[in-house]
Amino acid sequence: MPPPVIDVSTESEIIEMALSDHVSFEDIRALHGMGPDEVKALMRSRLRTGSYRAWRKRVRQFSDRRDVYK
Repeated sequence: MPPPVIDVSTESEIIEMALSDHVSFEDIRALHGMGPDEVKALMRSRLRTGSYRAWRKRVRQFSDRRDVYK
């Protein structure tokens, strides 16, 4: 599923939020209306492959350790 069409400043804000360890997918959904799958698609299309994999690995590791995370 391709990421939705959004303006550059909003896209940058969503990417910054997704990279933050303090912002959950639910927070992103509340502000921008994008679910986890849409955020992941956006990140995959905008980040380099290695950066995307490192981000997903970090998100998975945090979610395994905490009840509530991204």
